[in-house]
Amino acid sequence: MTMRRRPTDAGAVESRAGSRGGRRALAVLAGATALVLALAACGSSGGGAGASSGSMVRVPSDAAPAPADGRVAVVPAGLLGAEEAKGLLWMREEEKLARDVYLALADLWDVRVFSNIARSEQAHMDALETLLDRYGLEDPAAGNPAGVFTNPEIQALHDELLARGRTSLVEALKVGATIEDLDIVDLRERASDVADIARVYANLEMGSGNHLRAFVANLERRGGSYVPTYLTQEDFDAIISTPRQRGQEVAP
Repeated sequence: MTMRRRPTDAGAVESRAGSRGGRRALAVLAGATALVLALAACGSSGGGAGASSGSMVRVPSDAAPAPADGRVAVVPAGLLGAEEAKGLLWMREEEKLARDVYLALADLWDVRVFSNIARSEQAHMDALETLLDRYGLEDPAAGNPAGVFTNPEIQALHDELLARGRTSLVEALKVGATIEDLDIVDLRERASDVADIARVYANLEMGSGNHLRAFVANLERRGGSYVPTYLTQEDFDAIISTPRQRGQEVAP
């Protein structure tokens, strides 16, 4: 199975960020509220940018006060470098890939795990869209219907996985596990010290762990099994043996 890697055109990311600087201030307040809602949704599922490391995008950190009751707080936006920007653009489309594949497989196989997790993937997409808005990044998923992607690597990956998932229900469940396996590894590889990105990625990884367990459990009930493609066997076993997790509820 041929798989992707990262978007590489940092210059294109940089130029988009420069052209969209004027909308950052307008997006902050709305984005702050949306981020709280999207983060809560990410953890409850069932189943350019800165020109370079020396040229950063900064968004005001006083967008909204943190709530005092211990729930998920709005994390102040920080300094965004080119790598964080590329990571956000990639993850936005990777979460769309997951949603689109699961919706298609739900229609084909009529198994609830696909439709349930597709709803969660929409929440993941929403959280990432909020970050794109906060940092004035152009949304690569904007205007694209299901199954259509801006990044050609993600387009090819979507097409390959969907074709596999159409061959049998067992293979479709393996495709679901593969997507979550990949998602966890990509999130870990893009780990960031920027606080709001780190919080969103942590919730996305938590949700993906829940999804991976759900797909593997459904697969095993049908006599199948899954061998990790991206995670190490040790990391995979640790995730599978962990009980279902909820989104973060502690304010930073």
